[in-house]
Amino acid sequence: MTLRLDLSGPVAVLTIDRPAKRNALSFEMWSALPGLLKRVQDDDAVRVLVVRGGEHFSAGADISEFATLRRGAEGAARYGEAVHNGERAIVELGKPTIAAVAGFCVGGGCEIALACDLRVAADNARFGITPAKLGIVYSLTSTKQLVDVVGPAWAKQILFSGELVDAATALRIGLVNEVVAAGQLEARVAELASTIASRAQVSVRGAKRIVARIMGGQSEEDDAVRALYDEAAHSAEYAEGVAAFLEKRPPRF
Repeated sequence: MTLRLDLSGPVAVLTIDRPAKRNALSFEMWSALPGLLKRVQDDDAVRVLVVRGGEHFSAGADISEFATLRRGAEGAARYGEAVHNGERAIVELGKPTIAAVAGFCVGGGCEIALACDLRVAADNARFGITPAKLGIVYSLTSTKQLVDVVGPAWAKQILFSGELVDAATALRIGLVNEVVAAGQLEARVAELASTIASRAQVSVRGAKRIVARIMGGQSEEDDAVRALYDEAAHSAEYAEGVAAFLEKRPPRF
């Protein structure tokens, strides 16, 4: 298996580790994602997940499997289900996620990056979603992730053309949050992850849930949203945040 999960400390790191194939994602790797993400969710010490590659984030699905595991309509459906379940496992993680992107981030690799909450790119990163080169219709849920991030016009250009987008364009269209020099990527992502991990987690989790509800079309408060407010108001983190403010010291969450 070519995914590595490091759960030591508040920032977990999931590494796509298949450099010989530019981190191409196999059926086995897609299938392993839900279990790995469950381990992240269940570990109370983990506050943030970083998803990273190496020289390349991921060049996409392993095309060599298309003639075997993905052969025919039935095989394509089974393969598509594994991809969908892997992508949803990242999206639905209750903790914040950051994709650290260098090199190629194409196809399924871009799907994983878009499933993360935040994306920080090296200036050598290249992004693309290429179903139009393979005769595949991109799934509705993953298309929505793309539209939510870059808007419908750029989503159409990316999907219709299958062309790669450089890091500067990705930043301009909102596909990534930040672009840094390639040599600074790991340090910047570690800094951002550490900052998020140091904040009140009741606030971070609540913000993630509310943003997801807004993106799902919700615009009015309901009992579930009010429960998030109530959870925060009764939390030890709220008490500590107020005390730290009044005592003019950094909070210890």
